[in-house]
Amino acid sequence: MAELIWTEPALNDLDVIADYIALHDQHAARSLVQRVVQHVGQLVEHPESGSRPTELRGRRYRQIIEPPCRVFYRYDGQHVFILYVMREEMRFRTGQLRERDRKQRKA
Repeated sequence: MAELIWTEPALNDLDVIADYIALHDQHAARSLVQRVVQHVGQLVEHPESGSRPTELRGRRYRQIIEPPCRVFYRYDGQHVFILYVMREEMRFRTGQLRERDRKQRKA
């Protein structure tokens, strides 16, 4: 079993997405957060179950998709670090993910 660690930036990402959805439908926002947290929770038992993002071929990062979100993480053999949550339709920036990973490692 792996230890699941949500980084502060990833939690903030999820909050921003939920806040935006809540402007129109609070129930949908709560439901999304519950689905994302539940889906991410499976990584405790199956940390390598996420796919490798096409933008990051050959890298150590993985993702799970819980529409409309993509959740990026890194597994180091013991810990699953949730690094970045974004809406699927947004443009992915590899530099932001790598910067968050670097900061997390220093912490």
